[in-house]
Amino acid sequence: LSAMPRRRFARRLLPLLILPLLGAGSDPSVNVALVLAVVYVTALVGGELAVRVGQPAVLGELLGGVVVGNLSLVGFTGLTFAASEPGVDLLARLGVLILLFEVGLESNLRQMLKVGVISLVVAVIGVVVPFGLGWLVGAWLLPSAGPYVHAFLGATLAATSVGITARVLKDLGQSRSREARIILGAAVIDDVLGIVVLAVVTGVIAAADTGVAMSSMGILWIVIQAVGFLLAAIALGGWLAPRVVAASSRFKTKGASLSVSLALCFFTAFLSHLLGLAPIIGAFAAGLVLEPAHYREFTERGEQGIDVLLHPLVQMLVPVFFVLMGMRTDLAALVRPEVVVLAAALTIAAIVGKLACGIGAGNEANRWAVGIGMVPRGEVGLIFANVGLGLSIAGAKVIGESTYTAVVAMVILTTMVTPPALKWSFGRTRRNPGGNR
Repeated sequence: LSAMPRRRFARRLLPLLILPLLGAGSDPSVNVALVLAVVYVTALVGGELAVRVGQPAVLGELLGGVVVGNLSLVGFTGLTFAASEPGVDLLARLGVLILLFEVGLESNLRQMLKVGVISLVVAVIGVVVPFGLGWLVGAWLLPSAGPYVHAFLGATLAATSVGITARVLKDLGQSRSREARIILGAAVIDDVLGIVVLAVVTGVIAAADTGVAMSSMGILWIVIQAVGFLLAAIALGGWLAPRVVAASSRFKTKGASLSVSLALCFFTAFLSHLLGLAPIIGAFAAGLVLEPAHYREFTERGEQGIDVLLHPLVQMLVPVFFVLMGMRTDLAALVRPEVVVLAAALTIAAIVGKLACGIGAGNEANRWAVGIGMVPRGEVGLIFANVGLGLSIAGAKVIGESTYTAVVAMVILTTMVTPPALKWSFGRTRRNPGGNR
């Protein structure tokens, strides 16, 4: 023992201390409790380090998960089971639903309907161009993977996480600028279009898994289903949601507003699944139809708004998703040149595709700022990638570990580059007034 280096001894000892705890007794919550303890510490430390260097906390949570999930590379194997623990995976899936519900709550439906032609054009460009570039990258670097993988890569690049941009705009004092209005308006439409694209791609892949070749009419039917579900959810929900929330205000129990909101979220997610669509579409639709005005009776009697009530649940479940996504990233794959090339090509395509959005911003806005503001993929890109991990055709995964690792690298890089690039774009305008083009 004395001859053994201390570091090697520690690497061998720690798994021996942890492994006996796994599966102790018949309580299945034991493993989940251990993994969650690791997840929350990882999220806390990773998020804090990211914030200290001017990056969003979500990036730190993801990178923290990458580190923990790859400790086996340095000889520590005590947590290799964590990324595949079923109970933690379930919590992460619920976290995705809550996250999309929150995104819907933050998206003002009336704003989406009144953003004007400019935001619509920016959003359409921001979906079509990255999707096409992602498909081309897949066809170029993964020719044998088939069109389903190429389409899914395109769908992943079509996503946008505007929450990061909104925070940077606020820090720069530009949150009320014309550029901010265009970006935020386009982001709402981008979310809807991106979810429709995801529904179409997953629907086509699901059909292929059953041995059915999807025709043009079949694809059109999926589009009609996705758009129809969103429109029906918005129309029916817009009429039903305020009445349900108002009725729940008769309950004297605190938290009634949160209970009824979560019930709407999970029920619409279930309906979405019944129609063959991703559950996240239903969760997003539920958030989209709920507005702060619906909770006026609760707030007037001194209770907190739904955004405040939802926050602890978001803090509990969403970091589980981000850390788990990081844990599933195989760093060893990055030593393979083909994975590095794929990650670099996807990142370039992701940036160029969103910069093209600036073309639709017109001559009266900072087109560089608009384009850069649409670049980060953040949590939305990870959600799309996670959906891909669950898709298969004839038993073969559509998105393998290497492709998933390349997508995660793209998400990390596009998220990191946005804050300094956005700051540069506004600084460029100040140095060159009128030079928005």
